[in-house]
Amino acid sequence: MSADNKDALPPFVSLRVFEAAARLRSFARAAEELGVSAGAVSQHIRVLEDYAGQPLFRRLGRGVELTEAGQSAFAHAGAAMAEMIQAGRAMRAATRGRRVSISTAPSFASKWLIPRLDRFQELYPETEVRLSADMALVEFAGSDIDLAIRYGPGGYEGLYAERLMTESVIVVCSPRLLEQGALKKPADLAGVPLIHDDGPERDPSCPTWAMWFAARGVKRPENERGLRFNQSSLAIEAAVAGKGLALAKRQLALRDIADGRLVAPLSETDSPVNFAYWLVWPRGRRFEAAQVAFLEWLRAEAMEGDSVADQTA
Repeated sequence: MSADNKDALPPFVSLRVFEAAARLRSFARAAEELGVSAGAVSQHIRVLEDYAGQPLFRRLGRGVELTEAGQSAFAHAGAAMAEMIQAGRAMRAATRGRRVSISTAPSFASKWLIPRLDRFQELYPETEVRLSADMALVEFAGSDIDLAIRYGPGGYEGLYAERLMTESVIVVCSPRLLEQGALKKPADLAGVPLIHDDGPERDPSCPTWAMWFAARGVKRPENERGLRFNQSSLAIEAAVAGKGLALAKRQLALRDIADGRLVAPLSETDSPVNFAYWLVWPRGRRFEAAQVAFLEWLRAEAMEGDSVADQTA
């Protein structure tokens, strides 16, 4: 490269591809995120490496890793992409002031958030709510998501995280099961069908049925048998349908308990877990009026939910 061109800008499209490949550590995943072919990603990386005059990636078996030059470039490329996203947000400020985009897990969306959204719409009828319910953690870089609600331990790298609600586990069942006999103490549960929550967001501190019975000194054969679901909401719906007992997350089961579709038959207190629900968004993100209103509403709903939970405990 000649001295006259030493400060020439790198090709922007190729820089965007580089940022995605470096962040995801994969050309294939970058291609999927950007909606292009893997061959197109490789071509853009070659263009940038020709511009740089040196390799930016080391090609591995199933992925890639950054060279020293690539690591230095990635720090600036990530910041540049973030600024471009902010520029786009500023251009659409009038529209964004009336819209909020949220990402959360399907079970939290269906059992906690969606049943409450009509209250937000009554307060802010002009605000458009866009909800993305997905088990995959949202990648804020390159997405139009304003904020996410995550169930986990907190401490997410590069993100601001605010605890929204704690969680605990409670035994629940349909009121119809109580018609078949009293379920007042752990030993009474020994012959009742079990429902298992095998959701991928499972908290390691959340007990399985085998752990739950063992902790109470109850011997129950085949306590791993029963219906199994890969989402917490489905396990709760199975309990509502009278299919058996479920170890449910209280926050997700709260509406069904309040409406009488579920009961918590045991007198013992809930079992707290280590995970909680967190509000997360990129550090330094600037919110418009719609996002600020939605955050304030979420906090108020969480406080009210905790109050109801205390009353039903």
